[in-house]
Amino acid sequence: MAFLGSVARRVAAAVRPPLSPLCRATARSYSSEPTKEKSVPYEKTLKQEEGSSSGPSKPLPRAADVVVIGGGSLGCQTVYHLAKMGLTNVVLLERDRLTAGTTWHTAGLLWQLRPSDVEVELLAHTRNVISKDLEEETGLHTGWIQNGGLFIASNKQRLDEYKRLMSLGKVYGIESHVLSPAETKDLYPLMNVDDLYGTLYVPKDGTMDPAGTCTTLSRAASARGARVIENCPVTNIHVRTDDFGIRRVKAVETPYGTIETPCVVNCAGVWATKLGEMAGVKVPLIAMHHAYVVTERIEGIQNMPNVRDHDASVYLRLQGDALSVGGYEHNPIFWDEVSDKFAFSLFDLDWDVFVQHIEGAINRVPVLEQTGIKSTVCGPESFTADHKPLMGEAPEVRGFFLGCGFNSAGMMLGGGCGRELAHWIIHGRPEKDMYGYDIRRFHHSLTDNQRWIRERSHESYAKNYSVVFPFDEPLASRNMRKDPFHQVLTEQGCVFQERHGWERPGWFNKDRPAPVKDYDYYGAYDIKKNVNYKYNELLGGEYTFDFPPHHDVIKSECLSCRHGVAVFDMSYFGKFYLTGPDAKKAADWLFTADVNKKPGSTVYTCMLNKRGGAEADLTVSRLEPGAANLPLAPQSDGDTYYLAIGGGVAEHNWNHIRAVIQDEGFRCQLTDHSEDMGMISIQGPKSREVLQEVLDADLSNEAFPFSTHQVVNAAGHQVRAMRLSFVGELGWELHIPKDACLPVYRAVMAAGAKHGIINSGYRAIDSLSIEKGYRHWHADLRPDDTPLEAGLAFTCKMKSSIPFQGRDSLEKQKEEGLRRRIVCFTIEEKVPMFGLEAICRNGVPVGHLRRSDYGFFIDKTIGYGYIRNPDGGVVSADFIKSGEFTLERMGVTYKAKAHLKSPFDPENKRVKGIYA
Repeated sequence: MAFLGSVARRVAAAVRPPLSPLCRATARSYSSEPTKEKSVPYEKTLKQEEGSSSGPSKPLPRAADVVVIGGGSLGCQTVYHLAKMGLTNVVLLERDRLTAGTTWHTAGLLWQLRPSDVEVELLAHTRNVISKDLEEETGLHTGWIQNGGLFIASNKQRLDEYKRLMSLGKVYGIESHVLSPAETKDLYPLMNVDDLYGTLYVPKDGTMDPAGTCTTLSRAASARGARVIENCPVTNIHVRTDDFGIRRVKAVETPYGTIETPCVVNCAGVWATKLGEMAGVKVPLIAMHHAYVVTERIEGIQNMPNVRDHDASVYLRLQGDALSVGGYEHNPIFWDEVSDKFAFSLFDLDWDVFVQHIEGAINRVPVLEQTGIKSTVCGPESFTADHKPLMGEAPEVRGFFLGCGFNSAGMMLGGGCGRELAHWIIHGRPEKDMYGYDIRRFHHSLTDNQRWIRERSHESYAKNYSVVFPFDEPLASRNMRKDPFHQVLTEQGCVFQERHGWERPGWFNKDRPAPVKDYDYYGAYDIKKNVNYKYNELLGGEYTFDFPPHHDVIKSECLSCRHGVAVFDMSYFGKFYLTGPDAKKAADWLFTADVNKKPGSTVYTCMLNKRGGAEADLTVSRLEPGAANLPLAPQSDGDTYYLAIGGGVAEHNWNHIRAVIQDEGFRCQLTDHSEDMGMISIQGPKSREVLQEVLDADLSNEAFPFSTHQVVNAAGHQVRAMRLSFVGELGWELHIPKDACLPVYRAVMAAGAKHGIINSGYRAIDSLSIEKGYRHWHADLRPDDTPLEAGLAFTCKMKSSIPFQGRDSLEKQKEEGLRRRIVCFTIEEKVPMFGLEAICRNGVPVGHLRRSDYGFFIDKTIGYGYIRNPDGGVVSADFIKSGEFTLERMGVTYKAKAHLKSPFDPENKRVKGIYA
């Protein structure tokens, strides 16, 4: 076949008009013939031998505890871990042979470092399973090769990103080294290092063989009692509706019989959407062509590490004495007409699309220009809206679990995710914080919105190799959910962030408006790129690991709140009502705090899982029973609660509450009024003066104490006012019916004009809240953290006798002592930190920062992280006080001061309106 270099030149010389994203989907057909052996880069595949039976490889059982559908990496890992955890009446159904869908042609790379602590842990488990556990259990070699990994940096920002990964890796004992260009050349003599800034070398990265891995997994699972059945397609999933109106999995139907089961796991990869449709479950993923080529033999390439050149968007995987070359392009081909007849099949490679990877590969390893191509591999892969998998129980049907949408990382994440999915199924929740993969992270209005799925998945694919900056925002599928203040805030220069489909204020640009435009696919598919795009320009300023250009703007918003008054649009919050005969029972069981104070009270509380981990933090307000005054109050003749929940996690909270109500059999209703009300928060020392002109209520401490609420009139409209603060100041939230939002907002701004009132955004909230020590759920408070570890024991009604979910775990933890706990750190040097920085005590890694920001009032960088005792002992106050702490940022260590209380207003005077 042609040399790589000549292919690149030939394609570049050809002029071919680009296709639209819709046309591209079917521009190339797949080959329905069995793939030729030379196209497969592995020594073996699990293809059907000629003459094999066309029926199922084993008899179907009448019933099973769990049926896993799909025999790729995730299916095999899940059934293996289910069996290993003791659930032996488990069946895996594969419609063809194991790996026949997308797993068989995967590149099989495993990198140990990712910009997420949870992903580092998931990858570590996969590596242990593949490199050690399976061989010890079965005596079979999985095909694991430890040849190391090399990350290429051709600019300072990229190297900074790698240094952040190196610091995180130290916490987990992962060996890595930042190399100079010369040291890189010594390690990889065939590499061009002339344009390099440096590299990150991880010696214990490696490659996996899909066939060897899946064969060994299935044998290990079978040895523990699981059944792996091939040649058995699923034709339907039966769902029943129980006596309470809850839809539940009943059975799986095949051409060869039906298996009764309460639990199905959708590990069908590209075909997962069709499988979901059988049960009425939305699976928001999309299929795309994903390709690599395998070169002829290259002298001197043996034993070289795998290479990821993110800036060239290309990877080079060692393939014996050759290389596999692939990457992520800006114009991937969508596969819209997903075919069921695609076992061990490939698409024709579109060289027009693929050529960009060749150019990058030749630049990095010049010998490739004169190297022939042995085979091309272009198969389907599934991609999702945020480039993360879809896992967990589907909101629509109890017992229907997802394990799909792995964005071509199913092999490397498979072990860790298979274990978490098995734990989820058996125990009702995963062991780790899997919220970032949980299907409930997406609002239900988005998961069947084809525009959102397509645009977001395209952008996440195209940006897969981009530097992961702390404050990046998507450009695709914006303006999906807008609150009543959106237009007026846009006109005032609001730079929005996207959360849960909502546009929420990030910060306010003083120059001119910066509206978010329709997605331009980054100019791919002959779509005209957006020009004079102010929002994109401002976002580009965020692409730094230093303080952004608008650091002083955020400072101004923060200090205006601290010294005067600021208004925050928090309309994207979830707003739910809990009512019904068992509402009090449900509230007692759901919430860690005692929310059954007198009507008019508002309580900050957590919700826990059975192991005591924090599934949410929120405020719960007890309402007076009475006639409906929607949306401010529902009809109720009994106990009624109003729940205000961070908008980015509203879907997760909704489903958690609903599942607990169902599991416990409480007779109560949860209703969602998130779209019916706006919410603004007026905060700062002058907030009372401003609001006293707007509200027809006495706002004194005596008449309107902290943590209470009242329905009052504002500018001629009824609103619910709550005296609360998420920034640590005197202030009120106004929960406002949709139609009244703008009149009330204008009245507040008019009254606040003489007090210097300003609009502020969530970047200011992030800074102000960390300065005060308030927790952010899923940053410094996650499902794998207990309230005791998080410093939130005050939210737990432990002194009462009232049982609540997770209480037993907390009591046991309290008795045994905390083995980990959150600690606040500050440093004297003015350098930015963003989370993931390593925490060392007396020179020994003990944890990493979960969240960090700059505190403008105390004028210091602040970070919060959980620390452990390296000896496994209790983390006491004395343990913290007696240690010398440092934080490592990009390989540089800084002396840090540990605080047992918030460094700002530790006595909580300001929220009570007490200003010195």
